[in-house]
Amino acid sequence: MNFHIITIFPEVFEKYFQVGIMGRAQESEKIKVKVYNLRDYSQNKHHKVDDTPYGGGPGMVMAVQPIVDCIDDIKKRIKEENLQISRDDIKVILLSAKGKKFNQKKAIQYKNFKHLILICGRYEGVDERIAEYVVDEEISTGEYILSGGELSAMTVVDVVSRLIPGVLGNEKSLDSESFDIDGFQADFPVYTKPEKFGEWKVPEVLLSGDHGKIREWREKKRLG
Repeated sequence: MNFHIITIFPEVFEKYFQVGIMGRAQESEKIKVKVYNLRDYSQNKHHKVDDTPYGGGPGMVMAVQPIVDCIDDIKKRIKEENLQISRDDIKVILLSAKGKKFNQKKAIQYKNFKHLILICGRYEGVDERIAEYVVDEEISTGEYILSGGELSAMTVVDVVSRLIPGVLGNEKSLDSESFDIDGFQADFPVYTKPEKFGEWKVPEVLLSGDHGKIREWREKKRLG
């Protein structure tokens, strides 16, 4: 699985994808994360990637040209690496506050692509022609406003990567994930040693050794 992230702040991704599950997944080549500096594709001598909005208003808007040229370059590189790749293997996504809600169901759909291209918005937004004519989908990771799409890109990469075989050390971990395919929150409380901390005790059923009763208790808690 290949993730291509377009951003004006490539340095923010350096540490996150080097550690933990994401770091191990890259080391084992289960996933590849490539980050592209959008400023490298600007035709402006000062490497500007934004401009003032038509019609007036505050802030700046990310321009079409650098984004289109970056996506074209990414697709060209993908094709050079694998001549058999088709358009259906690539999905281009704009991370935006006004996009469709990203959830576990979408993540399951995304894992079937060989390449995800993620565009991180900034400033007052991205020229609407990118959403209309360039990307396959516009998504949001939540009903809130972020300073940019970088955190959302990390979220998408993390959630989708966990679904790829071999990424998790224990594949059974997927069986107890907090959200199922429809986004239903379904998890049970977990505990570890010590058995008692001050007045706080671990539920007796988890200490009983009766796996049938434990499964029944967990299922009740999961649905309750």
